[in-house]
Amino acid sequence: MSASDSQEDGERADLQRALMVKERYGEELMGKANVQGVGIGLHMREGKPTGGLSLVVLVSHKVPKAQLAPEDLIPNEIEGVSVDVQEVGELEVQD
Repeated sequence: MSASDSQEDGERADLQRALMVKERYGEELMGKANVQGVGIGLHMREGKPTGGLSLVVLVSHKVPKAQLAPEDLIPNEIEGVSVDVQEVGELEVQD
C-alpha cells in the first residue's frame, strides 16, 4: 500500500464519519436558532479553506454565544468531527 493509498483511505474514513454525524445530528441542528442548513464541506476561516472536512452549519447570521439560549449553542465538534458555522444570510426556496 502506498502513502497516497493510505491518505485516500484516511480521507474516505473522514468523509464516512462526517456523513454519519450529519445523519445523526442534522435534524437536531436544523432546530437551532438561525440555522438554514447542514452539510459536509471544507473547514473555512475568513473565506479560505483551512484543510480537513467539517460538518458545516449554515446560519442566517452569527450571534455571540452569550446572546444564544443554551439549547441553541452549536458545538465546535461532534463525535470527533469539527463543526464549522458559516454565515449565509436568509435562504429562500426558488422554483
